[in-house]
Amino acid sequence: MVAQVKYNVPHLTYTVAWEKLPDDYPLPDAPVENTSQPLIAAALRESLELQGLLTSQCLVASNLGICSTVNNRTIVKAPDWLYVPRIIPLEPPRSRRSYTPRLEGDNPAIVMEFLSETDGGEYSARPFPPYGKLWFYERILEVPVYVIFEPDAGSLEVRQLVEGTYQVQTPDAEGRYWMEVLGLFLGVWSGTKADRTGYWLRWWDQEGNLLPWGMERIEQEQQRAEQERQRAERLADYLRSQGLDPEQL
Repeated sequence: MVAQVKYNVPHLTYTVAWEKLPDDYPLPDAPVENTSQPLIAAALRESLELQGLLTSQCLVASNLGICSTVNNRTIVKAPDWLYVPRIIPLEPPRSRRSYTPRLEGDNPAIVMEFLSETDGGEYSARPFPPYGKLWFYERILEVPVYVIFEPDAGSLEVRQLVEGTYQVQTPDAEGRYWMEVLGLFLGVWSGTKADRTGYWLRWWDQEGNLLPWGMERIEQEQQRAEQERQRAERLADYLRSQGLDPEQL
């Protein structure tokens, strides 16, 4: 245990501790609710990784349990996507079964939940067991940015922690939200990837350029190579029209 904080709310007092879970602690193993959620989470990570924004010092994960001890009771919530700026790396080949903020590294800077037809408590502010996700992220973990995305409708809500309370943010003119910790915009994009056609969460840089996925980057490189080939052919044709042999130049 490294820290304890007391939270006072009407008629309730919380004592929060940060303790490592035992290796044999039975973590929740709820099945993924639909096939879209893992694809959306993986796509968010992919473009960050290709951009060189992920290092061994940070943590990006989906459905990884975030743990704390509230009033001597272990609480575990597993966001659909999370980003932690700095962690204490594990010695290989160990893998991370869960993550305890402050004990294993920084607090999560961003957590995301992807809504489905089943209410998963993403908007729940229930202040007693079982704690609602919004309450847990806001009051217990104090995560600066909480993102809620509805993939079917393409609706996106971003809440930012302001003086201990989540405030719904207003998007820019492009419908995007600035994520200070990453230096990127987050927004909704419609298209196809991995045989899924629909709405996706995607990243844009400060200049408004979309961060490409792997296949998009390959396509862009192929297009540039084709343009270069066509340019070379036009130059060769021009040289021949002037009586010059491009092979001799």
